[in-house]
Amino acid sequence: MPITFRGAYTAIVTPFSDDGSTVDFARLDEHIAFQARGGVTGIVPCGTTGESPTLSEAEQHAVIERAIAVGKPLGLQVVAGTGSNCTAHAVEMHRFAHKAGADASLQVSPYYNKPSQEGLYRHFMTVADACDLPIMLYNIPGRCGVAIAPETVARLARHPNIRAIKEATGSMDSASEIAQRCSITILSGDDSLTLSFAGCGSAGVVSVVSNLVPRRVQDLCDAFLGDRFEVAKRMHADLFKLCRGLLTLDVNPVPLKTAMKILGRDTGALRLPLVPPSKDATAKIVELLAEVGLARLEAMTLA
Repeated sequence: MPITFRGAYTAIVTPFSDDGSTVDFARLDEHIAFQARGGVTGIVPCGTTGESPTLSEAEQHAVIERAIAVGKPLGLQVVAGTGSNCTAHAVEMHRFAHKAGADASLQVSPYYNKPSQEGLYRHFMTVADACDLPIMLYNIPGRCGVAIAPETVARLARHPNIRAIKEATGSMDSASEIAQRCSITILSGDDSLTLSFAGCGSAGVVSVVSNLVPRRVQDLCDAFLGDRFEVAKRMHADLFKLCRGLLTLDVNPVPLKTAMKILGRDTGALRLPLVPPSKDATAKIVELLAEVGLARLEAMTLA
């Protein structure tokens, strides 16, 4: 049966050793199991939150393979982050994810190159033609320097392997126009806009916050997907400060990894060029967690 993208997908952190030199696979296993207990639809290893730019290719292979080996038996979809600003490398990684058994791959826009819309189209079509693995496009101009325009998304959506888009433009207009132009599945790429994007017809979120509170994020998705918008509004209000705080106090995943450590779920070091937050930012993260009712005990259950 073809994969359906619907609900909460956690863009999981990559746990490292305390000195940042190696991936901590024991902590990765624990975190994936935590996500499964929280009831999310799937996980996305090796994305922005997973510090993918700092992973060697061997580490990226190993993290994806481990996520598949641990996550799929627990009922999680695994969408492997395999994008690149080099089309040939993106093809190679996409094929690797297919062979490893991923359910789909997350393909980010080529970064730094700043290609034209035609260049973006040819890049993604080349990857989609490489093997029969579903693709989730990743539209994040703030990181990549270029956005996939709605008309380009509509062109790409004609390919049977291009099935969804993580829309991290922060633009309701972009999401609305994509929904009007084609039937590609839209997932919010910003936690604070998950409910807003639902009004544009989105089917869920690729979430940072669900690293901490998987159950709450999945429940929010279930509420609006079930047309229980009054319930969803209350859930959104409860999560909003956490969503905004974790993505504004420092660059992602710095606040998230700091919060996880505070809550007793340490995922090791950040890798350079990312560094720990300032003392002031750390104090604000502590205050934020207390304000939204998160405590160490809750973080060690399903949150």
